[in-house]
Amino acid sequence: MKKFECMVCGYIYEEELGDPDNGVDAGTKWEDVPEDWVCPVCGVGKDEFNEVE
Repeated sequence: MKKFECMVCGYIYEEELGDPDNGVDAGTKWEDVPEDWVCPVCGVGKDEFNEVE
């Protein structure tokens, strides 16, 4: 599964883990994360994330 890094604070969203504390179940693909979801660390939107290898 893919990982995406917040370019502002460095938080890593991992599809395998999701963000259950903020309503995103484990296994949720990045494209299926709601558009109004924000980084749980710094609060920026999905547009501030880039895929990492």
